[in-house]
Amino acid sequence: MLPEFIRYLEAERRYSPLTVRNYRRDIERFMAWLDCDDASFDPQSVTTDQVREWIIDRTEQGGIGAASMNREVSSLRTLFRWLLRTGAVTHDVMRPIASLRTPHRLPAFVPESRMKGIVGECERDSGDFAAERDALIVLMLYACGLRLAELVGIDRDDLSDDAMSLRVRGKGDKERMVPVPEPVREKILRYLDLIKRQNICDSGEKALFLTRKGERISRTAVYRTVRRELERNGVQGKKSPHVLRHTFATHLMNGGADMREIQELLGHASLQATQVYTHNSIARLREVYAKAHPREKDGK
Repeated sequence: MLPEFIRYLEAERRYSPLTVRNYRRDIERFMAWLDCDDASFDPQSVTTDQVREWIIDRTEQGGIGAASMNREVSSLRTLFRWLLRTGAVTHDVMRPIASLRTPHRLPAFVPESRMKGIVGECERDSGDFAAERDALIVLMLYACGLRLAELVGIDRDDLSDDAMSLRVRGKGDKERMVPVPEPVREKILRYLDLIKRQNICDSGEKALFLTRKGERISRTAVYRTVRRELERNGVQGKKSPHVLRHTFATHLMNGGADMREIQELLGHASLQATQVYTHNSIARLREVYAKAHPREKDGK
């Protein structure tokens, strides 16, 4: 059963390999809790009460948070909808299961004043392949609002001939075109020249971001690069590629960009996912108000 479901996720839903892996892991974990495997799993015998017991066990005994639990529940929900559609079950045991309430958290982002210094440093020409690559990673995550998987997946031919725009493959293998700011374009051209002059890629690998051996860079390497660069520049709190994506969106919102334009640049399927950045803007307005408004200054 599970192999057929995985093929459905890959072929019909067109989920990324990472997403498919997470679905498989979540479902196998539920099967293990039921003390069975794919060969002995009988979806028709699963009850809603069992699912509720599993959720309680995972959250209370396993200690996982509401957001992680909701992801696992979502995996099961997708599985049982597929089973219902294919006729493997006669009713959906997941229908009565509600998602757990999660605390509302604003996306972390780097303040504009701090980001300006980081960008200025990244735009400098070092002449060293690894340094240029790492600086370009930070620049493109921030200037283009890319997800980690999107950045790692970029091929050199995804850039337009003049390197002024970039084709990005997002979630569900959906493509979007993203403009490349001129300073980032110049950095890309210098980096591509270094690859050519130093024979970094003589294996035919078409990825934009490469290791010194000419192989596509890994997600882990990108994550470590971002963490190191943000740490070195004194950024407090969470330091990850997604923080740079949040920073991109928040700075655009603060600069007056239209929300639907930001949605398109980020590749969000719905406007609701983009609306969270309005909260960051409101938080910033409150801060400005507290510092500058006469009533606040007078203590009234």
